[in-house]
Amino acid sequence: MNNEITFPYPYIVERLDQHYGLKSHSSKKFVSTEQPKKRNLSKKGIKKKLSILIATFWSFPHVGGLSNYITNLSTGLRSQGHKVDIISPNQFSPSKVKKLRESVTPNLRSFFTKRYGSYNDRILNHKRLIYVYEKMLETIDLEKYDILHAQDLFTANILGRFNEIYRKPLFYTPHGMFTFNRLKFNIIKKGSVEEAYFKELESKAITYASHIIVLSDSFREPLIKLGAKNRNITTVITGIDYPMNQRQEKATSSHKLTITCVARLGPRKGHNHLFEALSRLKKYTTNIEVLIVGDGQMRKTLEKQKKDLGLSMVKFLGSRDDVPLLLSKTDIFVLPTINDSLPLSIIEAMHSGTAVISTNCGGIPELITNNKTGIIVEPGNSEQLTHALKFLITNKEARNKMSTNAKIFAKKHLTIDSMVGKIKHLYIDFWEMN
Repeated sequence: MNNEITFPYPYIVERLDQHYGLKSHSSKKFVSTEQPKKRNLSKKGIKKKLSILIATFWSFPHVGGLSNYITNLSTGLRSQGHKVDIISPNQFSPSKVKKLRESVTPNLRSFFTKRYGSYNDRILNHKRLIYVYEKMLETIDLEKYDILHAQDLFTANILGRFNEIYRKPLFYTPHGMFTFNRLKFNIIKKGSVEEAYFKELESKAITYASHIIVLSDSFREPLIKLGAKNRNITTVITGIDYPMNQRQEKATSSHKLTITCVARLGPRKGHNHLFEALSRLKKYTTNIEVLIVGDGQMRKTLEKQKKDLGLSMVKFLGSRDDVPLLLSKTDIFVLPTINDSLPLSIIEAMHSGTAVISTNCGGIPELITNNKTGIIVEPGNSEQLTHALKFLITNKEARNKMSTNAKIFAKKHLTIDSMVGKIKHLYIDFWEMN
């Protein structure tokens, strides 16, 4: 195996050379082992039914917003007669994946060591994953698709290079700003080779994309800083197919008021700030239950915090598959997240007709209009969260009004039909221009 196949990204090599202070010398370009068919550029009228490839570097299906997005988009497109294939690394043969990983790792290590004198573990491991995924995607006949839709920057890079031959409309939907978020939470260091590596991949994904579809306007500024043009970005807010359950009325006026938080139990979801706020409201919480739905690495820490603060009203329910039922019994939904894009749980809560409290981060303010469809507080601000909770706990009229407004907004703007309709029109426009 040689460098031509192992590291077929000359722009990444050039960026790493720059980081290490090397004078960039020519790097062999990738030569596909597959011989693509010649592209037929003729179109016979307007094609109403498209063949679409949706591809992601992450596992599918999986728990989380990305998986739900792909499921909802593909379901909606198929219901309109379009053909949709979904590709992800976990769909390929584990034995072949293992063999490829084992064969490429020493070659990558040698490449980095000879060129730079050492290698970075995170970049080595990541490049190995990309290499394996790329070899799998090489087996896919891209010629048969009218539209390619990458759901992450890594897939956009791979399909982008392949697409230099096929010239298909290539859409790119980032579900988070990869480098920015890892710098923000000190997963990677400012000025590090890892920042240089991932930022270059992010910039190139933008260059390769025919058009970028984002989940909220909050993506625009960071994408523009990476080189995107505002005119090449379209915001399409995520829509879901929410069950038409009737909200369950409380049996009596003395029934407990229910506060629910649906989120992975991770450090970025801010459960600790919710618990701090609840600890300041004990005289208002004697007839309240707080349901924590979800599981994750912070569970033991949060259970200890609950005990230390004496929050007997808090119940950990773990992962549940009946979230719509729980939301139908919920009076106030709280997501105290300190880092998010466009949380599906808020969209579900709005569809359910629940008053929402969340934070000013990501695309959340595009869902929640403060004091109209919910209440927005600053991320990590337990004092603001305390005031918001107190207001909705003690003000049933405001709670009901926000619940109604949230449901109206969701039914108008946050449905699969709305999302798929906008994306389908983009697909067709670019297919016709192509």
